[in-house]
Amino acid sequence: MDIERFQQSPIGSLVTISGVDGRTGKPYSHFGFAPAPLTSLPQLTGDAWAAVAEASHAMGRLKQGESLVPNPALLRRPTLRREAQSTSALEGTYAPLDEVLAADIVDEASKSPALREVMNFVAAAENYYAGLAEQRPLTVGLITNLQATLVAGTSANTEDAGRVRQKQVVIGSRGDDITDARFVPMPNGPALEAGVSDLVQWMRSDGHSGVSPIVAAAMAHYQFETLHPFNDGNGRLGRLLIVGQLVMDDLIGEGLLSVSPWFERRRNEYQEHLASVSATGDWSPWVTFFANGLLASAKDTAERLGALLELQRSYTARIRAARKRGVIEAIGELLIGQPFVTVPWLTAQTAKTYQAVSNAVTALEELGILSPVRNAYPQTWAAREVLAIA
Repeated sequence: MDIERFQQSPIGSLVTISGVDGRTGKPYSHFGFAPAPLTSLPQLTGDAWAAVAEASHAMGRLKQGESLVPNPALLRRPTLRREAQSTSALEGTYAPLDEVLAADIVDEASKSPALREVMNFVAAAENYYAGLAEQRPLTVGLITNLQATLVAGTSANTEDAGRVRQKQVVIGSRGDDITDARFVPMPNGPALEAGVSDLVQWMRSDGHSGVSPIVAAAMAHYQFETLHPFNDGNGRLGRLLIVGQLVMDDLIGEGLLSVSPWFERRRNEYQEHLASVSATGDWSPWVTFFANGLLASAKDTAERLGALLELQRSYTARIRAARKRGVIEAIGELLIGQPFVTVPWLTAQTAKTYQAVSNAVTALEELGILSPVRNAYPQTWAAREVLAIA
């Protein structure tokens, strides 16, 4: 880490760290960066405020669109899986989007380690959104539980899973020495635990009263990633908390927002903006970048949701024009959220007989709504038009 870059930071300080590097066995003596607790609204430029206003307006339009969706949970499935695939890729874990969308119909033993890790994010997010719907308060315990879910069954599922880290970590290691890391967070211990507790309290609506929700989300995300409170999963969890905070602040009504694809395409710029806040204390460039990301993400999400709803209406019209009724209509609605299906899976979802579902699938194939997936076991069908949108 470039120590000189962070020596004069007005929003944090360098803390001496020392120990033995677990990777090399070599002793080290260096510095970590400890951010000061978040306080009130920072000074922002006119350009930053303009970006915040645009993003807020886009969020309002997305929320309005959400209110027109008859089954938000169904449409959240492809949105969340796209977010899961992208946020994991940003951290170096890659599973093809088609595999992520088909994960619910694949038995656990057939899933790759990468796919299981991506689906851990889906499980964590669904639990988080369920808690938000029930108005459960944000707590340190909630966040540590989410982190435990993220790393379950992976190499990061160590004794430190589900608790604030107990050892020093580095970000962007470029060599064998800790001094080669791109950034070194503050050391583990009581100060880190206090920092996480302060952040959680600030993220709750009464903690940042009077601060624009977009600005508050940008500040909280910076603070979380800079504290880097866990041994693994900080990036994925931090981006999940962005959407959750926007829901808590009532800027959007559901978790129908995917932010990671935009940040994934700008990984280096994203990382540099976070480091620059620590070095200079100037929030404007980061807030502008962050708001632009939310603006683009809200527009993209709204367009995809609109296209999926239009396709759902098209399915209904095609099914009715063919004089079909009953289970086939229910399956047509399910396909928007689950574009890969099997007869057993649909039988369980619709509570209809195997034969009735099988007949409906055949009819949907004849209508061009479903097409068989080659070499898939068990026999699988795909809604290709949904895949083209998702």
